[in-house]
Amino acid sequence: MSEPLVLAIDGGNSKTDLALVRADGEVVALVRGPQSSPHHLGVDGSLGVLDDLLAQAVTQAGLPNGDGPLAAIGKLQLAGVDFPSEEEAMQAAATDRRLAHKVSVGNDAFAVLRAGTDSGWGVAIVCGAGINCVGVAPDGRQARFPALGWITGDWGGGYDVGLSAVSAAARSEDGRGPKTTLEHAVPEHFGFETPTQLAEAFHHREIHDRRIIELAPIVVAEADHDPTAAEIVARLAEEVVTLIRVALERLGLTDAPVEVVLGGGLMQSQDERLISAVASGLHDVAPQATVKVTSSPPVVGAALLGLDELEAGPEAQRRAREELAEAFKTIETPGRRGR
Repeated sequence: MSEPLVLAIDGGNSKTDLALVRADGEVVALVRGPQSSPHHLGVDGSLGVLDDLLAQAVTQAGLPNGDGPLAAIGKLQLAGVDFPSEEEAMQAAATDRRLAHKVSVGNDAFAVLRAGTDSGWGVAIVCGAGINCVGVAPDGRQARFPALGWITGDWGGGYDVGLSAVSAAARSEDGRGPKTTLEHAVPEHFGFETPTQLAEAFHHREIHDRRIIELAPIVVAEADHDPTAAEIVARLAEEVVTLIRVALERLGLTDAPVEVVLGGGLMQSQDERLISAVASGLHDVAPQATVKVTSSPPVVGAALLGLDELEAGPEAQRRAREELAEAFKTIETPGRRGR
């Protein structure tokens, strides 16, 4: 009899990764598709994307495509699932669609935490287009934030960093702010000579404002020699430390040897200034905490959460990590299967 299957899904705002993993850690399929966040697509739209990807995975694995669910456990870790009511709605709909025999839905930040730890508990920060933080105590208690942007008091992530750069560039040009190399680097990224030309392009919607997130790496690079850019990076580090501190305080873990996992594009850039500032700030509030940047894709965490539920051992988890890492080399290489 074959090992039970885990359906692992990391559904983001720009792409979705779906894996089928057996209880012994064997990866039988890994596919990538478009965004599936229910916040942007609605529950039905999100499930439509997941249905299509699951069909691709079943074909890739050479599994029979019958009427019933193939996976024993389905772990759907999705961006845009920020409140319990949203989790419940998505879980009920996914269960009705019979994606797996037992389906659970959670925010994708929990997948980042599980991917970056062996224990499965600690604190994770996701710093991509936006910013989010979750914490899990050894006894399973959770700390989390709505992470809805400015309406829930958030600042951080690529969009906010990029927006600060646009503002600093404009104020540098007209004299309201200090001179900064961002005055030239920001408009140059979009093919313009001045911040005023860039502002006009944004104003006339010649450039979609979501492209502001493209500026975050430029800010990080300019921070090495520009005080204004360095201030933006320092503010980001402070926000990250604040989120971690509050999560640890809620869980009573400020004095514990807890792992803190940093994920998302801004953190995975491994910028020494940003990571060091986070580590230094965290040491002041949680001296025994350790900081690590995870390179494992969140779908790895979703798979491990499923294996945890199947009570799979360390060897199965190690195998799943290794085989998923190898499979990602395929889907992330142009012209190869699964792209």
